[in-house]
Order: sequence, then structure tokens, then C-alpha cells
Amino acid sequence: MIEVEVKARAREDTKERIAALGATPIGVENHLDLYFNSPLRDFKESDEALRIRIKEEGARLTYKGPKLDQQTKSRRELTIRIDDPTQMRDVLSLLGFVLSAKVRKKRTKYSYQGMVIALDEVEGLGTFLEVEAQAEANWENEKDRVLSVLKRLELEHTIRRSYIELLEEKRADLKIG
Repeated sequence: MIEVEVKARAREDTKERIAALGATPIGVENHLDLYFNSPLRDFKESDEALRIRIKEEGARLTYKGPKLDQQTKSRRELTIRIDDPTQMRDVLSLLGFVLSAKVRKKRTKYSYQGMVIALDEVEGLGTFLEVEAQAEANWENEKDRVLSVLKRLELEHTIRRSYIELLEEKRADLKIG
């Protein structure tokens, strides 16, 4: 499956703009994302990600392949449900994978025309908006749809960096300053 995704920094009125679109609230989730790096290749260099996401409804292991274009965060994504995130973390560790980052966020989700709009309050970073759709083969059509929603919300400046990269940049800026 291809996850077609765009991200932008939210504005103060973004929640109201989402409501004005007619998006339907889905719910609020709290995420703890544990990111791992491979002993075989540096995921930062290969533009891949391996994550355990822990939330109220359970945990999942997700692999994300390299981004497919220069404008969005679209990429191949494979996700499986796991029963015990602690045991999964131990398995990864025994296989040589190293915990490289933790990201905590509160995600408010909305449904809109077959897409998910997520308003993320990321610990240490602020609030972001993501628009996500799924595609099997022809993901370019979905790309146009998610970019269109971003434009309708008047958030046209996309961010391709992950929350991990943004947190690392912030830490580096704090060290310099």
C-alpha cells in the first residue's frame, strides 16, 4: 500500500478551517512512536523508517520505504498489529536494531472524502496538520487530492521532514544558540 501524505505547520484557526470543510471528527489518539535504525543500513540515509506505534487501541509495527516524490511524504507503507510492544522492542534489539528516537503526540483525526485529516500536537514541536490517503498503484491521483485539501485549508507550504528530523533540527538549534 502507498501512503499518500502531506504535512504542514498548523495555524491557530486550522481546527475551525477543518470544520468548515465539513470534515467528520473521528476521535483523539495519544501516540508514542519508537523509531529504530537498522544494523544493515542507516535508515536516515536510505530515507526509510521502522516504527512501533503505541496508542490506546493497541500497538503496530510499521515499515516505511523511501519517499516517492519531492513534494509530499508519499511512500510505501507496511503495517502489522503487534500484541506486545515491549517484546517487539526486545526482538528488534536482539536482531541489532537500535532505538533511535521517541516521538509523543496527541492526534485529533477527521474523515474527509475518503482521506484522513490529522491535527498533531507534537511534544516539543507544536501543532501540525497531515492529510493522508491510501493508494495501491496510481498514487498520483491521491497526491493531487491531498494537496488540494491542504490548499483549501490555506496551508500550502508542505513539510517533507519527519517529526524526528524536526526534533533533531530543534535540538541542534538549541545547542548553537
